[in-house]
Amino acid sequence: MEILITNDDGIYAEGIYALATAMRKVGNVTVVAPDTQRSAVGHAITITDPLRVTEAKRNGKFFGYAASGTPADCVKLGIKAIMKKRPDLVVSGINLGGNQGYNILYSGTVSGATEGALLGIPSMAVSLDTFVKPDFAPSAAFAVKLAGLMKKRAVPQGTLLNVNLPNLPAGKLKGVRVTSQSLTCFNDWFDKRTDPHGNTYYWMTGDYEPKDQDLASDLNALNAGYISITPIQFNLTNYKFLPELENWKL
Repeated sequence: MEILITNDDGIYAEGIYALATAMRKVGNVTVVAPDTQRSAVGHAITITDPLRVTEAKRNGKFFGYAASGTPADCVKLGIKAIMKKRPDLVVSGINLGGNQGYNILYSGTVSGATEGALLGIPSMAVSLDTFVKPDFAPSAAFAVKLAGLMKKRAVPQGTLLNVNLPNLPAGKLKGVRVTSQSLTCFNDWFDKRTDPHGNTYYWMTGDYEPKDQDLASDLNALNAGYISITPIQFNLTNYKFLPELENWKL
C-alpha cells in the first residue's frame, strides 16, 4: 500500500511518529504534515501565500516533509506534488485529544482525512481522547488493523472513517463500536486576562458535556471505554427542509 500520513499537531508531534512507525509495517509511508501546530484550523487551505516544504528528521533520520500550510494543504501537496504514486490510503493523526461531536467541524485532523476522501482516496482520521499521559501504541495498532480492512472493503465515495480511542491500555479497551456523530457541543468560555503591558486579552477554554442521550454516539462509546468509528461525509444539505423552503415563495 502507498500510504499518505498527515496531522494537525505538527510533524514533530509524538502521535504522528507512532502512527508512521506502525504504518511502515504494512506499506510505503509518505509523511506530509504541518511544520508546526495547526489544531482547530478546520478545512482551511492556503491561497494567498506560497507553501514552503522542507525535509524533516526524527532521531537523525529522514521522517517526512514539513509544510507551512494546513492539514488539507498537506494532503493536496502530498497527492499532487510530492508522491510519485497516488496513495491507496490517507491517514490523519494520531491526534492528541478526541475529535467527536461538533468538534469535527473545527478539527484539522478530520479535515486532513476529509481532503483525502474528497480526492477519492479511502481515508481515516485517528484521535486519542486525552491530553494527559497519552499512550499512542493502541491507537497506532488499531489504525494498522483498520488499514488492512479498508484495503479489502469498499468505503463509499466521499466518506471517511473518524476513529476515536479512549486513553486505555490495549487490554482494557472494551471493544469497537460503530457510532453516530454526537450532537453534543463543546462548552467553551473565555478567560479574561491582562498582559504585562496592561492590555486585555481573552483565552478560550472549555470542555464537552459529560453525557449524550444518543446511546449510539461517539461520545458515549468513548466514555464507556470503547473505540468509536463513525463514517462521516460532508454533503451539508438539509434535504428534509428543502420542501418547506420552497414554500417560502422566495
